[in-house]
Amino acid sequence: MTSTGVVHPLGRGAQVTRIGEHSKASADMRIGQILNARGRLSTAQVASVLNEQARVGQRFGELATRLGFVVPGDIDDALALQFGYATPDPLRRTLSARLAAACQPASPYAEALRALRSQLRLRWFDGTPGQAALAITSVDRGDGKSFTTANLGVVFAHLGENTLIIDADLRQPVQHQLFGLPNRMGLAGVLSRRAGLDEIAPVPGLDGLSLLPSGPLPPNPQELLGRGDFPRLLDELSRRFDAILIDTPSAQQSSDAQVIAQRAGAAIVVGRSGRTRSSDITQLTAILGHSGIRVLGATLNAV
Repeated sequence: MTSTGVVHPLGRGAQVTRIGEHSKASADMRIGQILNARGRLSTAQVASVLNEQARVGQRFGELATRLGFVVPGDIDDALALQFGYATPDPLRRTLSARLAAACQPASPYAEALRALRSQLRLRWFDGTPGQAALAITSVDRGDGKSFTTANLGVVFAHLGENTLIIDADLRQPVQHQLFGLPNRMGLAGVLSRRAGLDEIAPVPGLDGLSLLPSGPLPPNPQELLGRGDFPRLLDELSRRFDAILIDTPSAQQSSDAQVIAQRAGAAIVVGRSGRTRSSDITQLTAILGHSGIRVLGATLNAV
């Protein structure tokens, strides 16, 4: 595995390429229009930047920043909007700041997530029947598996994939907090047959992304997840969604992750750079593999 600087993606040689390049002048003009429409630049300031650009030939965003009209984050937002993966400003107030893929789509971490997404689409989410669900687990609490699950969901949705995140951590769920959504009956209610699929909530402002939160914490999470209702639920959902990302408890917290991954068919292991030992990841990978689970690899997060 090769490091991206933030995340170790699955596989080797993941490259980030820019698509949809247009002529420099037309792109710069559109960025100026976007910043003007969003109230970041006045019409006079746009004209000043364009005049200065004609004189020195630098990029629009660089000049607007150098002239003190905007800050770098304004340029990132305009570029994100131009390329179709921006998050509306009002939504930023409801999303956790940890959802960098949504709130900072031009950040290095978001780029690393897109590289990871590409590897997962090659290795698992390739349209093969029965390969729509993926369990995301970790060795220990605090390694970042919930954070990784949420951000992966965002970048899959950015690609146009109809994406569902299931919070199957029925011990310490956090997905509803990350997305600012209510946690009512959720997965626990569906599996106990006290609720239906209307518990699945679309994430406002993030087209194509939905969440099935955990619901109330049950006294018997492993038994609830181990019943036949869970694989039947995944089978039904796989006909509605292109990618299903399942957040699980950490392996040291419980054996729920193994049960969930068996139902999904595949898993990845998340570790924290500088904290998670490679021997622990290797051991967990072996345990999952011996249970017939296809382990696609491990990813290290450093944020």
